Amino acid sequence: MRIRPMLLALAAAALPCALPAQHDHAAHHPTHAAHPAPADTGFAALQARGRAAMGVDQYTSIHRFDALPDGGRIELQRDTDDAAGIATIRAHLAGIAQAFARGDFATPAAVHAREVPGAATLAARRAAIRYDYRDLPRGGEVRITTTDPEALAAVHAFMAFQRADHRSGGEHR
Repeated sequence: MRIRPMLLALAAAALPCALPAQHDHAAHHPTHAAHPAPADTGFAALQARGRAAMGVDQYTSIHRFDALPDGGRIELQRDTDDAAGIATIRAHLAGIAQAFARGDFATPAAVHAREVPGAATLAARRAAIRYDYRDLPRGGEVRITTTDPEALAAVHAFMAFQRADHRSGGEHR
């Protein structure tokens, strides 16, 4: 199974990452108000694994997971103009769209250190789902669309889990 080596690699890469301990993100970024104090080691570990997988610090980025009537949307953008970070996000999300279209959900499994709800169904129903990447001003988005009811329920479960675990924004319409 490919997930275990990826988990080990991301965990090893995340260990040396130190997250800023004294920066008040909520004061400067209202979308980050739900982020916990640095003492929340489980969340800090998730953020470190995410940083290793995505190449950017999620504390200085806006990450949204929207559940839409025809699928969903994953958005990741930098908080400031950061050409290198923007390019990294765009490459990451374009790769995620390609991997998901192949039924490969190893990256979210590695970031969350477990299989993400909905991922198995998304992999199994991949022929009924479209994953389209596009650039946004400070990053990018992956738009997920389907007319298959089972796939749609899986997209919504995937997005709900991501919103909750990342403590990020997003909508359910």
